This record gives sequence, structure tokens and C-alpha cells, in this order.
Amino acid sequence: MPQVVRSRVRALHGPPPVAPMPRRFRSLADREAVAVLHRAARVLMEALPELTDRLVEALHEQEPAYRSAIEADAAEIWQEVHHSLRHNVGSLIQPREFREAAHRTSRRIGEVRAEQGLPLDAVLHAFRMGGAMVWQDLVDDTARRHPEDIRLLVHVAADVWNFVDEHCGVVADAYRQTERKLAWRRENRQRLMTAALLDGTAQIAELPDAAAMLGLPEHGRYAVLAVSTARRAPHGTAQPPMTLPAGTDALWHPGPDAEFAILTLSRGEGAAEPVAPLTGAGTGSAADQGGGPQPGGPAGAVDGDAELAALAAGLSAPPGSRVGISSVVEGLAAVGDARRLAETALRACPAGGGVVLLDEQLPAALVVSSPGLGSALAARVLGPLDRLDPADRDVIIETLTAWFDSDGSAQRAGARLYCHRNTVLNRLRRFEQLTGRCLTRPSDAVEVSLALTARRLLAG
Repeated sequence: MPQVVRSRVRALHGPPPVAPMPRRFRSLADREAVAVLHRAARVLMEALPELTDRLVEALHEQEPAYRSAIEADAAEIWQEVHHSLRHNVGSLIQPREFREAAHRTSRRIGEVRAEQGLPLDAVLHAFRMGGAMVWQDLVDDTARRHPEDIRLLVHVAADVWNFVDEHCGVVADAYRQTERKLAWRRENRQRLMTAALLDGTAQIAELPDAAAMLGLPEHGRYAVLAVSTARRAPHGTAQPPMTLPAGTDALWHPGPDAEFAILTLSRGEGAAEPVAPLTGAGTGSAADQGGGPQPGGPAGAVDGDAELAALAAGLSAPPGSRVGISSVVEGLAAVGDARRLAETALRACPAGGGVVLLDEQLPAALVVSSPGLGSALAARVLGPLDRLDPADRDVIIETLTAWFDSDGSAQRAGARLYCHRNTVLNRLRRFEQLTGRCLTRPSDAVEVSLALTARRLLAG
């Protein structure tokens, strides 16, 4: 087999200007050179099967990327090479008749190889190997049959290599266009699959493919983060709206009103575990309690996941951002549930911004999950205060809030409000008189606490 001559042109970075074969020649030597080229090219056309065999063999030996393709489907590669050679050698003889078909063939090869993931460098190398082999055969045939004409081929060498260059440009352009289309389709499929997971509409049978496509473990531990910022990023942007702690695996997805992140969690010792139910303080009036009345706590409370708590403490969001973080769920199939929990946590965020871990704000989550009932509770429990002067009403509500935030300690509530503990107790006693509620009664304390939360979160 004649030695394959390596291309003398540099790798292309884009399609070069089209350099058509010259149709007019200025000298007798040029016309004679074209005649020699046509004569040798016709000989190549008659021996195309043998030329195809040699080129496929050379590709198998010299281009590793093609080797696996040839071993997988040698017949398909042989047909592709034969088709390309037939049109390209034909273009050397009859440019007008073969050129468009040759371009279509080269474009198709670029598209197919991009779809198969064959590197562009390998495809261009294959074309240059083919060009080098064709040129070498043109020279060898002329030297063997008409040695006196070998000098004339020098006049058409540039045209032959420009032709090779032209088709490398066609291949590269088709390859890159197909690559862009494939990337868009892949990204679109990833967006659609992420949206399906967050919506909870992904089918069970689709979960293995979704896990492979998105690089997520099918049976991992997950949480969802929802963030709403004053100035949202453009829809579909890949730029996350906030900075998460280093090492946090997050898959971002834009929603109509918030941005969502699917968080992949470890299986360490941070999983939530139930703790003993909390009980309220003893009975008695507010005035009788040395530290003020004690609020009752919800039974069956659950510790927050340590990993989520660390994430909440380490995230960096723009000022005014509201962030809600769901409870931990098991498996991709439950990501939709986590998204709904994250939205509930987001609704429980203060209007001015903040971070809410759902597991740490379950009472508030209950209120925002049923805003109608929450508003009704606030009106029933706190409604009698609306008969007061607004300033007087606000003082009592502020005192109640500070007392609950101080775990029922009048001393600490007074420190927050810059007043004496007795002033706090007097205001609490007045609230009890106006509303008929007893803050030391656990059921009343729960109602008042929820009513305050509803008033804060559902106001307006």
C-alpha cells in the first residue's frame, strides 16, 4: 500500500473561504496539467473499491477514534468512505456536476460523526488522510503510466489541496452546528426532567434515566431550596441566585416565582430523629408565675437535619432574599414533595428576607399552608384587641411576641422591650382579660402563638 502522506495544512478553526476549482487557465502548461489530472482521476474512479479498502485500513491503523467505529460497523464506515471518495474524485474531473453532491456528503459525514461523539480532530484527520491518499495515487499513477507528465501535476497541486481544505471546512461547520443542536437538546431534556422531578410528575420508570442524565443518585437523600429575590435572574439562566457553602451539590432550576435547587445530601449522622414530646408549664395565673407564664410546646417535635442547618448558616444570598428549605426526603421520586415543602417554608419567611428551615418552623408552616384558617384563628384570638387604640394594641402584641420569643420569661421579655418585668406581666394580664385566654393553659398558649404567627405572616 502506498505510504499515506500527512496533510501539510494546519488544523482548521472554522470553515475556510470556498476555493472553487479554476475554470479558466491562462497558460498551455495549466491546460495540460488539468488534462493530466483528469486522466489520472479517471483511473482512480475505476479503482475506487481498492482505494476505499486501503483508506479504511489506514484509518483503522492510524486513527484510534475511528478504530472502534470500524470494529463496531465496518460495512457502514466502508460505504461512507466509498461514497465520499466517489464524489470528491468525481469533483476533480467534473467540478460543476459533482461539487454540490460532494458538499452534501461531507456535511452529512460531519453531522453523523458529531451525533456519534467522534472527535472533530479525528474526522478532519480522516479527510486529510483521504486527500493525501488520493493525491499520492494521482502522482503514482502518472509516474507509472506517463512519467514525462509528472512535472505538470505541480501546476494543480494547490488546487487539489485547496479542495481538501474546502471540504474540511464543510465538515467542521456541519459538525459544530450539529454539536450545538445536540447540546441544546441535551440541556433542554435536562431542564424538562428537572422540572418533572420538582413538579412530581416524573414517572417511576423514568427515574433511572433521570438519575443518569442529571448525575443524581436515584435513592439518595434530598432536600429542595426555594429562593425569591427582589431582582430575579433572567428565566433559564444557569447562574444561581445565591452562593451555597463549598461542597454543596445543587441542581438549580428556575420557576415562575422562585428559583429552586435540588440539594443532594450525604448519609452521615445528620438525619432527623424524633425527640421526646415537650410539655407545657404548670397551671396558675400569669401573676403567680415567678418568671411569667410558660407557653406550651408542640408534641412530637423533630430535630432539624444537621447538614441542612449548616447549609442554612453558610449560604450567602442578596439582601432581602427570602429562602425556604424543605425537610429531608428519600429518593428522586420524593423530590416533588420536597419542592412543595420548600415553597411552604418560603411562604413562612419574613417579608423583609431571611432563611426558614421547614423543620424548625413547623407551626408557621401550618399557618401558611392554610391561610384562610390562619386568618380566622388570628381574628378569633386577637380580634378583641382591635377595639383598642392602635398604639395600645400594638404594644400588647409586641409584648406577647417578645414573651413567646423569650420562652415565657417576663424578665427576658422586659430586657428585650426595655421595660420592667412587672410591666410585661401587667400587659399579659390585660391581654388575658380582654380576650378571655389564659397564657398558662397549654391549649390557649398554642392558639395565641399560632394567631401571632398568622398575623405576622398573613397581614395584608
